[in-house]
Amino acid sequence: MRLLVAAFVLSLATPAAAETVVVTAARMLEVESGRVVAQPVIVVTDGRIASIASGSGQRPQIPTDAKRIDLGDVTILPGLIDMHVHLTSLAEVGGYQTLKYTDSFWGAVGVANAAKTLRAGFTTVRNVGAADFQDVGLKEAIDGGWVIGPRIVPAGYAIGATGGHCDDNALPPSYDKQLPSVVNSPAEGRAKVRWLHKYGAEVIKICATGGVFSLGDSVGGQQLSVEEMKAIADEAHMLDMKVAAHAHGDEGIKAAIVAGIDTIEHASLASDEAMRLAIQHKTRFSMDIYNDDYILATGTANGTEQESLDKERAIGLKQRQTFQRAVGLGVAMVFGSDAGVYPHGDNARQFSKMVEWGMTPVQAIRAATNAAAEALGRSDVGSLSVGKWADMVAVTGDPTADVRVLERPAAVLKGGVPVALD
Repeated sequence: MRLLVAAFVLSLATPAAAETVVVTAARMLEVESGRVVAQPVIVVTDGRIASIASGSGQRPQIPTDAKRIDLGDVTILPGLIDMHVHLTSLAEVGGYQTLKYTDSFWGAVGVANAAKTLRAGFTTVRNVGAADFQDVGLKEAIDGGWVIGPRIVPAGYAIGATGGHCDDNALPPSYDKQLPSVVNSPAEGRAKVRWLHKYGAEVIKICATGGVFSLGDSVGGQQLSVEEMKAIADEAHMLDMKVAAHAHGDEGIKAAIVAGIDTIEHASLASDEAMRLAIQHKTRFSMDIYNDDYILATGTANGTEQESLDKERAIGLKQRQTFQRAVGLGVAMVFGSDAGVYPHGDNARQFSKMVEWGMTPVQAIRAATNAAAEALGRSDVGSLSVGKWADMVAVTGDPTADVRVLERPAAVLKGGVPVALD
């Protein structure tokens, strides 16, 4: 089947005006209902789904000149969405090892990481932090057809406090390096949102607490005041942008929720009180519960400092236990892997961890499809429905029975165009 898809890759560029493509397969997962339907027929015009039918329904009228893609004995589902990636970062190069590379290196590796991500079945990503607006440039290159990759919702720089997780504490005072996204008052937070929006950010990322890979701070300690977070959230919402908060510690999580932040990233040490607040405020959690395995397995080999490993050991298991409690209490969840902390292209490995720690396979899939699209405020992705982009991933087997099949896509289509997997 890959040979068939590869042949179509050669013959299909971005669809021309009114070009019609018909995609068929043995099965399709309707993520909204969790139902697997037989023999779907998806008609795609100009990259979007024009009609959709199944073997038991009325067959659609198909133009005689339509191009056909028969994916064979597979299950198709919507293209996956990862709500927390860093495409211009490498898990394999961390800590002080990053100083060996020139600044433009990171934009270049972002091109390779974008291709790996798309081939892994993730057709939309939210990139929550990149220097020099590299994620904005990468989005422009992908949208323009110059390189391949997923649809990107870029954040540009992440906003944080002086000396905090979104600043740079790796160098001595003689270098006095402060990232351009640092703020120290509500007014500065508002101005920084406007600056990021001006240069192409489509979502705002803040650092509400310390982190694992920042040096010299407490992983859970709050770093922005609730007044600063509220000013940032209010300004972003006025500009029709959503806000994600890196937050491990409970006090920072609660402050972010009260301030109006839309998604809490990591949420490692959230209390039951924080979870009830999240439910009340309709705040979603995005919890990266796979990467602990990679971080601890590789140790300091990739440049990770011992301080960071000690932090990861302290919170890794607690984060998974928090995830389990949050699922049980009914906190709204979205799929966020933190790819870049572990190798890009392995994003789907998190699905099995989500199931291991309390979700059903369908819940985990929804977190990376329609639930993620809702959190992005996007109506054009997240499900296989008329009017949406014809983004889809095909897998061998039934992902509602074995979610690990998502780790090995048989085919990926973006806008109705197959992506070469090899």
